[in-house]
Amino acid sequence: MEIICKNCHQVFKGHYCNNCGQPADTHKINAHFLWHDIQHGLLHFDKGILYSLKQLFTRPGHSVREFIEGKRVRHFKPLSLVVVLATLYGVLYHYFHINLFPDKSTSNFNYDELNEWQAAHFSWIIIATIPLYTVGTYIVFRKQGYNYVEFFVLNTFKASQRLFAQLLTFPILIYLNNTDYQHIQKFTTTIYFIGVLLTLWTNIQFFNKISKTKALFLSLLSHFIFLICFIIVFIIILLLLGKIPE
Repeated sequence: MEIICKNCHQVFKGHYCNNCGQPADTHKINAHFLWHDIQHGLLHFDKGILYSLKQLFTRPGHSVREFIEGKRVRHFKPLSLVVVLATLYGVLYHYFHINLFPDKSTSNFNYDELNEWQAAHFSWIIIATIPLYTVGTYIVFRKQGYNYVEFFVLNTFKASQRLFAQLLTFPILIYLNNTDYQHIQKFTTTIYFIGVLLTLWTNIQFFNKISKTKALFLSLLSHFIFLICFIIVFIIILLLLGKIPE
């Protein structure tokens, strides 16, 4: 039986339009449709956030390498995954009025303003750091046969990995909120090193054509390059804004 596609008006036979790919059977948009969309878009274990997160915490490097090589149907899209997790973290950060700089003040730098800006733009901040991570990865691993965009995808998945670790430890941050600055600083430092360890683990698995020792050394070098790039960019932004703290 011939079917007229409701999306592009192409006449076709079968279950999907051969022109735009839309299914022949389009369900009525109602509560059932919405729940089905949520299940398959976010919660469906075989194709969504839960599957990707499970892979990132069981076999991170292998799964990302397979994704880059073409095994993609079950994964949530990497940038979308970062946006969802970063947005969730930003909402929680704002809702619980998290303050990473209690009792910190200088004559010409407003830490409260920085804290609020960070909460409001958290997802964009995370996305903006991915190219900086990728610079370091590209410089030290460029001989491993991947291009810059593929390294970008790798670092996008690693950003999601770190974000989920932050979400898991968020209750601790709530508990420490508005306590002594040193306690919060110790917590954020611990989370930072957890993120570094996750990165090392992922890279060692991902770059499986070189020895684990070499992958570890190059990963540390890559992270050092990222830190230099981040500091340079951060200082430039503060200079442009005229807000260098004393």
